[in-house]
Amino acid sequence: MSNTAQQSRTPLVAYLRTLKGVSLTEMIAYIALSLGSAFAGSVAAVWLVPLVQPGHALTLGGTTFDVRGSVETHVALFAAIMLAFALLRWQAARLAARLASRYGMGLRRAVHARLIDASLASLSDSSSAEIANVLTYNIEIITQGFNALLQLLVAGITAAISLGLAFWVSPPLALAAPLLAIFALVASRISSREQSRVSRQYVADLTRLFWLSEDFPRRLRHVRSFEREDAEKGSYGEISSRLGKGYRHQLELIASGRLALELLATIGIAAIFVLAYRLHGIDQASLVAVCLLLGRLLPYLVSTRQSLQQLHSAAPAFELWQRYMTLHVARPVTTSSPAAHAAGMLHIERVQLAPPLAALDVRDLFLTPGTLTLISGDSGIGKSSLIDVLAGMMQPGAFTAKLGRRMLDFDAYRELVRNGAYVSQSVRPWQHTVRECLLWAAPDATDEMMRSALVDVGLDRRLHGTRDGLDTALNNSSSRLSGGELQRLLLAQVMLRQPFLALLDEATSALDATSEMAVLSTLRRRLPRTILIVVSHRSSVASMADQCLTIGNDFAATVRLNALSPLPSGERVG
Repeated sequence: MSNTAQQSRTPLVAYLRTLKGVSLTEMIAYIALSLGSAFAGSVAAVWLVPLVQPGHALTLGGTTFDVRGSVETHVALFAAIMLAFALLRWQAARLAARLASRYGMGLRRAVHARLIDASLASLSDSSSAEIANVLTYNIEIITQGFNALLQLLVAGITAAISLGLAFWVSPPLALAAPLLAIFALVASRISSREQSRVSRQYVADLTRLFWLSEDFPRRLRHVRSFEREDAEKGSYGEISSRLGKGYRHQLELIASGRLALELLATIGIAAIFVLAYRLHGIDQASLVAVCLLLGRLLPYLVSTRQSLQQLHSAAPAFELWQRYMTLHVARPVTTSSPAAHAAGMLHIERVQLAPPLAALDVRDLFLTPGTLTLISGDSGIGKSSLIDVLAGMMQPGAFTAKLGRRMLDFDAYRELVRNGAYVSQSVRPWQHTVRECLLWAAPDATDEMMRSALVDVGLDRRLHGTRDGLDTALNNSSSRLSGGELQRLLLAQVMLRQPFLALLDEATSALDATSEMAVLSTLRRRLPRTILIVVSHRSSVASMADQCLTIGNDFAATVRLNALSPLPSGERVG
């Protein structure tokens, strides 16, 4: 098989795998309801013949049916059949809605779980705007494609039953089957490539729009300070214009396809009638029945074309979803042992970052619960990457460590530090209230424990003056917390979690120097069984640190100890 053929089949195989989550029982029920409604609709169409020709025998497929009874009886029977048709269609539509909603929910959960489990390296080229798109609008497009697939299934079942009855009513129509198949194939291919191209560009433009809208309140301050409002309006207007043109183009393609489909249907139906008259002839009852059977397919022309367009639109959206579903997963670790957390000194003999930061090579870093290590250096020198490795979240280039006399490889180290806490300056709480934020970190925390943690980080007085206390909303205009207060709240999470290793990557940057020193001192005092590693540019933190790891511009790593540090003495240069 050629590479091109394999690549074209890969998305299809991946899509079929997503259907495994669809309930087989509900899908069978949906097909059964669709078959029942299609059959009831076709019978209702045929039963119109006695109403059009009251008092005449009904001749269909060479068989004469003696249809007796009053017009009222025929109307009542027709109404009963149509009621059954309507009820079956209604139930099928409800079941389709349930199937589509569960399908979309499954896709969203699956990709979110993959993102949560993904390695940091695999997300290095992903923007938060694209991730937001994958988790929101992109899933909606795929779900619409799945719903379109269900609609096409209904249309196919209805067409098969209606055409089958039409061929039975007038057998010569079977000669037109190849012609109908050709028309259907041509109709399905009209503008399909162009639709796929437009859909891919639309998804790309929408992702760009997410990017322009990301973190808007903070970005607005930046824009206004540089007096670039007009430039931002122009940029947003440009992307909005492209989205508008893309949307218009999609609708134009749908309209063009609909026109072509209706013209093909007109030619097909006309050809069918010519064949029926020329080859065998057709009686009036059969003519009316065939006309009604084929006529009930006309409403499906538009819906079928729209469903095909939705499937084409879903293809690029599914490709984006599939790209995130193939992210490399971080290597799992087993649940860490509380006993290991109570162990003594952790000696990292060597930790070297992976390329392109392989020049950063740290030697002999001693970490003991109850101590604070400061990591400092210029921006972009690799501090955050080193923190990622120490947190066990990113694979290093080289790593050796000891816990007491026991040697540790990186997998064993990751298991040891699993009970950790990593707070970065760029993280903002996403929960709704203070209580939700703290319970997220420590689900078993009581109100007293939460209030105590807030006292430790200096946030108690801020909430004491509010009416809601722990239930204070984080994003309401009347109770919105400042950047420094949000950082204090995240540090309260660390207090409640009682981690073995806490890594604070400029997590106190929004605090003034005095407040920073007070909070860090409290953290060290309240967490005697926790190793604290702090990244900060402030020299004042060095005075309270037990050891300072400084990374120079040449990536040389130097470890210096405070005179009163309980750690092994000496200066170590990596």
